[in-house]
Amino acid sequence: MEKNNNTVLIGVALLVVGLVAGWLIAGSQSNTASHMMSDGTMMGGSMSMESMMASMNANLQGKTGDAFDEEFLSEMIVHHQGAIDMAILAQTNAKRQEIKDLSNEIINAQETEIAQMKQWQKDWYTR
Repeated sequence: MEKNNNTVLIGVALLVVGLVAGWLIAGSQSNTASHMMSDGTMMGGSMSMESMMASMNANLQGKTGDAFDEEFLSEMIVHHQGAIDMAILAQTNAKRQEIKDLSNEIINAQETEIAQMKQWQKDWYTR
């Protein structure tokens, strides 16, 4: 059973990497996107996925301890939501059933992780 779970986790991780790579390519081609900042404001306009990822990473630079953890959770929630949004598109637009099935797995996994991260935010950082 553990081997099966590890296989699923590895598969989901590889898919997320592939989705991010595709998102990077699509984002740089369309050059239009928006990104929810950790303070709740939107960055939008002509930001590519590559720029958004750089911004997310820049927001973590120089932070340690609770400041890093809190920002990491905020950025990862946005990142995971992007994967969900892409998977929702795959459910309606993909040709192959395997991709639709995989998109369901992504949505379930990412929603679970987002819920966990939001709970940690609530438990650790709500003042």
